[in-house]
Amino acid sequence: MSNGGNRLDTGTIGPVTAMPSFTTSFGEISPSLLGFVVSSILPAATLASLFAGSFSDNMGRPRAIAIGSLTFALGAAIEAAAMNLAMLIAGRFVVGLGEGLFLSTLVVYVCEITPPGMRGPLVTMVQLLITVGLCVGFFCCYGTNLIPSSLSWRLPFGLQSGIALALAIASHIYLPHSPRWLAYKGRREEASRVWDKLGVTDAEREKDILQNPTLDDTTPLTEGIALPSESATTPPMAKLGFRARLALAMNRLRNSFGQDTRKPMLLGIFLMSMQQLSGIDGVIYYAPVLFSQAGLASNSTFLASGISGILIFVFTILSVIYADKWGRRPSTIYGGLVLLSCMAIIGCLYATDSVHATYGAGKWVVIPAIYIFAVAYSMTWAIGLKLYASEIQPIETRATATALAQAANCITNFFVAFITPLLLAHSSYAMYFLFGSSLVVTVAVCIAYMPETQGKDLESIREAFVRHRAGDMAFVRQVRGMGSFVSRKIGRGRKASGGREGEGQGHGEGEGVEMVAQGGGAGAE
Repeated sequence: MSNGGNRLDTGTIGPVTAMPSFTTSFGEISPSLLGFVVSSILPAATLASLFAGSFSDNMGRPRAIAIGSLTFALGAAIEAAAMNLAMLIAGRFVVGLGEGLFLSTLVVYVCEITPPGMRGPLVTMVQLLITVGLCVGFFCCYGTNLIPSSLSWRLPFGLQSGIALALAIASHIYLPHSPRWLAYKGRREEASRVWDKLGVTDAEREKDILQNPTLDDTTPLTEGIALPSESATTPPMAKLGFRARLALAMNRLRNSFGQDTRKPMLLGIFLMSMQQLSGIDGVIYYAPVLFSQAGLASNSTFLASGISGILIFVFTILSVIYADKWGRRPSTIYGGLVLLSCMAIIGCLYATDSVHATYGAGKWVVIPAIYIFAVAYSMTWAIGLKLYASEIQPIETRATATALAQAANCITNFFVAFITPLLLAHSSYAMYFLFGSSLVVTVAVCIAYMPETQGKDLESIREAFVRHRAGDMAFVRQVRGMGSFVSRKIGRGRKASGGREGEGQGHGEGEGVEMVAQGGGAGAE
């Protein structure tokens, strides 16, 4: 539900900045300043993400989620009360701090409280709540846009603040600690009680949680070894000073770059970065602008944005049903190809000047392509990549590696949110070709380096990285099979052509020999 509050901000900030009342309050905003206002939430989210892993390891996952939600609520309240752009940007910075903290922690928490068979559907339920927040944000702005005062843009921010506050309270009261976190803190009896409370049977409990040697409160969630400065007399984590905590955080960071953990960490960072470079938040943040560029009237752009939110919500429900029936790799690769096709089609239409507001069919291709892009992303990349980037990490470095991946996601999200209005102001198609190129790279890397993790328990996934080869992928085998088939056909064609030529040459040579023989016979006579 914290993710739902986050996407409520995503669904409101684009429409809010397009409202006439917003322009009345702050004046005309240049494309670069608009990009900065929209994206100013993201540097703070990146900063918070870098420390979220250490923070949640020390405080526990539910407390980190609650504190992040409370910080988000404070920032949204500042946005709602903003008297100038500086105050609005400051509020968005505070919102970003809360977002980075709870987002980095939330996926880790979901992965750690669920058995492998339930992990996909539960993470997809998180995505469903994200789409609810997005849809509510779009339609909230569609409704408040009719209010003839600054309340039209203040009310959506106030709604975010109230929801985030309620979520902070609910998280603190109702969310249990992660059983894995409790086990790695040496509180195994409490971990077992939480498993029972969650309804997870003994057969479903992953063996590493019950079989790892007992750890105590002085043990960091790292590679399972103590720091050189640690000893049996080291005070509990809660009593460590700032410098000691910083040393532990740096040790966790170094362990994330170890030989056994480096590859999954780098893949997680790459996937979380490219998730944003697909262009999804460029489409969501600036949906009214994109629909206006395609030729829709001003009032219709808010409705069209709301329809995209409804479509995303409906198709996410289907994803909830089929989440663990699709493999992680096929979902990522085939989903990426659909996203690439949409970006290529839209970019080519704009590049050839085929999209016009009053005539031609171009805009009626662009608008459905935007919808298809949003739906395909919600059914594939939105669901799978965050889950995958977390579940491939070893338990010792999962929180830190996931936090780094979330930080990379925020950095690329900042780039996308900032550069999109600049690109749209100078070129109608550059944005689509930029994101399309990123999709090409991502699909290629996933084919080569992304092992399947569906249905595997979290710590056995490490073995999949060791055994993985690009050729294991059914998609690659199909492509290779097609290549072999074409090569055989070409080879047979050449042989057949060569045989016919040889037969013709042999026939001509035979006739020549026969004529010479006949000539020789005649001479003899």
